[in-house]
Amino acid sequence: MIVSRDTRPERKLYYIGSLAIDIMRNSPKKDFDFFDIFQKINNYEKISMNLFALTMDWLFLIGAINDNNGQIKKCF
Repeated sequence: MIVSRDTRPERKLYYIGSLAIDIMRNSPKKDFDFFDIFQKINNYEKISMNLFALTMDWLFLIGAINDNNGQIKKCF
């Protein structure tokens, strides 16, 4: 189920993924470093590296990002 009764929605992949997409969308660059995105999200919302890695995996699976020789490439 997509909608849950979780009291901390800011810890969901959907929310963290939206932050990552927003960071990439507002940048003119096409390739991003994994740790740069993590740091920018952490400046806004403190998350663990594990949650961030799961979010990047989810974004890769839905086709929002791709791998470009070790860099994250936006596909939108």
